[in-house]
Amino acid sequence: MLILAICCTSLFIVGLDTTIVNVALPSIGRELHAGVSGLQWVIDAYILVLASLLMLSGSTADRVGRRRTFQTGLALFSLGSLLCSLAPGLGWLIAFRMLQAVGGSMLNPVAMSIITNVFIEPGERARAIGVWGGVFGLSMALGPIVGGLLVQGVGWRGIFWVNVPVGVAAIVLTAMYVPESRAPRARRPDPVGQALVIVVLTGMVYALIEGPGAGWASGEIIGCFAVAVAALCALIWYEPRRAEPLIDLRFFRSAPFSGAVAIAISAFAALGGFLLVNTLYLQNVRGYTPLMAGLYVLPMAAMAAIGAPISGRIVGSRGTRLPLIAAGLFITAAGLLLTRLENGTSAVQLLLTYLIFGIGFGVVNAPITNSTVSGMPRSQAGVAAGVASTSRQIGSSLGVAVIGAVTVSALHGPFRNDFAVASHVGWWVMTGCGVAVLSLGLLVSGRWAHETARRTAALLPEDGPVANEPDSADLQPARSE
Repeated sequence: MLILAICCTSLFIVGLDTTIVNVALPSIGRELHAGVSGLQWVIDAYILVLASLLMLSGSTADRVGRRRTFQTGLALFSLGSLLCSLAPGLGWLIAFRMLQAVGGSMLNPVAMSIITNVFIEPGERARAIGVWGGVFGLSMALGPIVGGLLVQGVGWRGIFWVNVPVGVAAIVLTAMYVPESRAPRARRPDPVGQALVIVVLTGMVYALIEGPGAGWASGEIIGCFAVAVAALCALIWYEPRRAEPLIDLRFFRSAPFSGAVAIAISAFAALGGFLLVNTLYLQNVRGYTPLMAGLYVLPMAAMAAIGAPISGRIVGSRGTRLPLIAAGLFITAAGLLLTRLENGTSAVQLLLTYLIFGIGFGVVNAPITNSTVSGMPRSQAGVAAGVASTSRQIGSSLGVAVIGAVTVSALHGPFRNDFAVASHVGWWVMTGCGVAVLSLGLLVSGRWAHETARRTAALLPEDGPVANEPDSADLQPARSE
């Protein structure tokens, strides 16, 4: 449990950083004389580097040692945070945010790999993942609140100070209490595969981020998508031909694994779009301060924190189907309620909607992570966790780009007067994400799906797979070390 707490500490500061910076953007722009595009890169540079390096960090941890990689990530993230707080200009801030992301990429997937190797019994592992999911949901949702307090109290540089003492304490505690672990047999690096992954993610994320500004039909954006697709095709062709690929594409023959990736993208697209559009609505339409806007989403934070451990217990005892169905239903319900949003929507209706969305988001993380790592060889636990984390980042980027773009495109009058109505099309996209979670949850949690997982496990190396969750009464946990 102490190891779980240490790992959750790293998750909390990374998750908090994901949303806390958004609150400080106006203050950063005023002090550093940055325009809108410059402020976008304060966020986008971090996401791009993080998404590109997550799988490399996961595989590196499996190869050279998970504790060592975890401590390196904590050190780089803390150093990057300190340098961000001292940045004399916008360019320096963006560069230091990229350093932060390099460290951040070594934290979440590696910490999940550590948890997977410490909690071997299926029920205990599922409950640990539930706590993990609760911390993640809480950190993501508390970002606006903590950011509002720090910006109003000490200025925007304070949002980076908070990471430094927490990171240093986590480094010391990791050295004292977290055991070193690595794959039973060291895997050779796959530089070509890693380069192709970076090209795929960079091309796609850049196109999604810059598409609304440059134009989706522009040569720049079409070119980025074309390069990303070409790199993906090359990756699919190249990886099966390697004896030790960066990621074994046979994983995706498992319906629970592939479904978890798709569900993660859908759920986090809903979250990314929600945080963006809802923040603009509360601050620019309703006129609330950053702190007040953050307090409004407190019900979401509370439900995410409460729902995730409960979801973890349910996954451990009854499997992933029930939490996935609940997540899909609640996210869909929240999206439908928001399609009726108006400038004067009552506070009670808003708070109820945020509460419903928080429940849906809170219960989805445990089954996502559990389905991703369950049944996978222990030698690739870090890679599997890295795929889940990368899927979350891709989903967030997609949600911000698509939901934000369709909302802005529907805006034809003054922002303050028409934004609420224009956002309806964005909320319909969020509703579609909820329907996708529900449909995929039903599809990948049945007998057929688990049979594909069994067939996939038979194709993978016998190095001690992570035990499967008991998704039906007739499924027995797989052998564990």
